[in-house]
Amino acid sequence: MVVAAATAIISLGAHAQQASPVGLWKNIDDKTGKPKALIRITESNGEYKGKIEKLFREPGEDPNPKCDQCQDSRKDQPIIGMTILTGLKQDGEEFTGGQILDPANGKVYKSKMAVVDGGKKLDVRGYIGMPAFGRTQTWVRADRAD
Repeated sequence: MVVAAATAIISLGAHAQQASPVGLWKNIDDKTGKPKALIRITESNGEYKGKIEKLFREPGEDPNPKCDQCQDSRKDQPIIGMTILTGLKQDGEEFTGGQILDPANGKVYKSKMAVVDGGKKLDVRGYIGMPAFGRTQTWVRADRAD
């Protein structure tokens, strides 16, 4: 009986760890299927944020672009190092109530995310108004920043 209880506790602990979005994620472009960026998600006081650590650029593209389309304090700031995901809080299996910036167009969208595939993938949805009016990208957990 003690072994069964210990096994259950260990299983719950492993499940909780798998459900965390904290870590480094490779953002995959939902149109081209190519990696766009590495984003580090952190948690502080129950709020999850995401910051761009690296961009995957094509030859000839500016290796350190600025957010010239941004309309807030991020206007003309370097995209590398920029916080693009803010305000997310755990709500059961999902993380909701946040905002995500698309540096390509400078627009800020409502956001939610869910850890899937045993913690290997993260479904990140940006939307206007209701979640039904938006798009989802699947990010892949990355072990390193290369």
